[in-house]
Amino acid sequence: MPGSSPAGKSLRIAIDTGGTFTDCVWISDGMVRVLKVFSTPSDPSRAIVQALRQILHRNHRFLLLHGTTVGTNTLLERKGARVVFVTTEGFEDALEIGRQARPRLYDFFFDRVEPLVPAERRLGVPERTAVDGAVLRRPSPKQLRELAARASRLKPQAIALSLLFSFANPANEQATATALRKLKAPLSISHRILPEFREYERASTVVVNAYLQPVLERYLGNLQKRVLRLPQARAAKFFVMQSSGGITAMSAAAREPVRTVLSGPAGGVVGAAAVARRSGFENIITFDMGGTSTDVALVEGAPRTMSEAEVAGLPVRVPMLDIHTVGAGGGSQARFDAAGALHVGPESAGADPGPICYGRGLQPTVTDANLLLGRLLPDRFLGGTFRLDRRRIERILRTWLRRAGSSLNLEEFAAGVVRVVNANMEKAIRVVSIERGYDPRQFTLVAFGGAGAMHACELARALAIPRVLVPPSPGALSAFGILTSDVVKDSSRTVLWRVNARPPSELLRREFLRMEQAAGQDFRREGWSQPPRFQRSLDVRYRGQGYELNVPATEDWLPAFHRQHQRRYGYAHPGREVEIVTLRLRATLPTLAQVVHTPAAQPSRKAAGTTSTFFDGRFTRTRIYERAGLSVGRVYSGPAIVTEYSATTVVPPGMRFLVDRAGCLVIRTK
Repeated sequence: MPGSSPAGKSLRIAIDTGGTFTDCVWISDGMVRVLKVFSTPSDPSRAIVQALRQILHRNHRFLLLHGTTVGTNTLLERKGARVVFVTTEGFEDALEIGRQARPRLYDFFFDRVEPLVPAERRLGVPERTAVDGAVLRRPSPKQLRELAARASRLKPQAIALSLLFSFANPANEQATATALRKLKAPLSISHRILPEFREYERASTVVVNAYLQPVLERYLGNLQKRVLRLPQARAAKFFVMQSSGGITAMSAAAREPVRTVLSGPAGGVVGAAAVARRSGFENIITFDMGGTSTDVALVEGAPRTMSEAEVAGLPVRVPMLDIHTVGAGGGSQARFDAAGALHVGPESAGADPGPICYGRGLQPTVTDANLLLGRLLPDRFLGGTFRLDRRRIERILRTWLRRAGSSLNLEEFAAGVVRVVNANMEKAIRVVSIERGYDPRQFTLVAFGGAGAMHACELARALAIPRVLVPPSPGALSAFGILTSDVVKDSSRTVLWRVNARPPSELLRREFLRMEQAAGQDFRREGWSQPPRFQRSLDVRYRGQGYELNVPATEDWLPAFHRQHQRRYGYAHPGREVEIVTLRLRATLPTLAQVVHTPAAQPSRKAAGTTSTFFDGRFTRTRIYERAGLSVGRVYSGPAIVTEYSATTVVPPGMRFLVDRAGCLVIRTK
């Protein structure tokens, strides 16, 4: 493991695996380079190795930084490990009972999400720890031996251990873990993964970790072996992007894979915040439209993390960037329901078979609709290295519409697909802005992903967002964000302290100091010699409330809590007693290699010209620009299509745009 200057002369490569494309960004001769290859969903490592063969032309020491969707897909497809869940006797069914909150309370036909561990694989330990940490009952050695024997008969591939109030005193959990280690199965222990209260969410998080652990260990191990077998690869180091917006060592990611379930989208938010800051915009809404999904987030100055989320219907309480995801991407498939209404997504054509225009798909997608409307140019896709087949769309879609009993012509259908998918994405942007008390008119929409810049201007106009920012090489911005991410470790501890007029400053200082010392030891065990930076925060609530708000642990944390409560809920009670619920610490080491420049726009083989594009119900003559040929500071007018290697930007009539000094396209929507 590297020390304080781990990059040295190493080549630094960031790879983000998406549903349709695998994006690669690296630094060569002081320039940031970009490569996109089709993903290989059956084995994502194949696409990564294929890309590395093109990138590595000689023996290299290199750092591979990886954003992966393996954890997310494993949860969505329910293809994880066979898990045995061990908890306090009498609480075996906590996973089944869950919370009273229901997604659709009055839907009689709603199918709830089944727990990852069935009842026959949930075991109880005869123990009890009180809320204050007092051990009321200890399991005997005989009881622990019997527990291990019962677990062994269930043939576990992984074990999840979560005892009641283990965050207050882990003694019983440690004794139980010692007995279960003899089974030689990966063991996920709650007081190490999540030392926080709320037994259901803690148990769910630990179970998700156990469910993913063998899968991620196998995937990351195979990836490492395949990469190191490349003749060009030498002395490679491997890191994985976390959901919290920082990278971690591959060994840590394999041990706690629950922290990687939003790995790729987190890179996009980090990258968007970095490029927007260089263009002078601190308050942004990120809009990442890829092949399978769209991810949106609101950033005020710096990306914001949350401590609880739901992934595939399962509660996960580890730090994640506050990202909202909808099943709307370039590969999202269109269909008619029984009543004849048009729907788009969440099903996606992915990379295999892909949209119709890629040559193998048979179901119409958003990408096909954009091609029919003239917004996507068939001879400029991936810089002209891959030609899209418009005639195939027309032939297959006419037959498809006839079989569906639709009277729409091709253009009407394509325009309908774009309107429907835009409505889905507009709703997602409203969730992270208007529904949380933010006015989108005070933000800039940062559009990226392979399809984001084609739809961003229409979404900005619908939400009265004054400008759209399109970074250089927007189709690879998530990989760029991974490339520039810091090494991050997050830790937390539930304390449940009441606060009256006098905040417990000295107590806070002592507890945070303990957490910082533990984080420093973790970094040193991984070989890092430089001291990390620490960011302290608190989960705070009014006494009697069920949930908390997170505020920085500064001297004025209490007034900051009242202000945030006022913004979020519309009221505050400055005189009311509050509780400090959980202490949170983020330890950060500066990025391994400081990246100054964003990826440069790569010229295609085609010259500028004009085309016919569908806007506002009719085809309009539209200017085509090659992004690399645009002059910095010169103002251009829409309608326009701006092409580059990784994406296409569509500027509707009435809008103006320019390239700023940071290389970003700035589009004024008014």
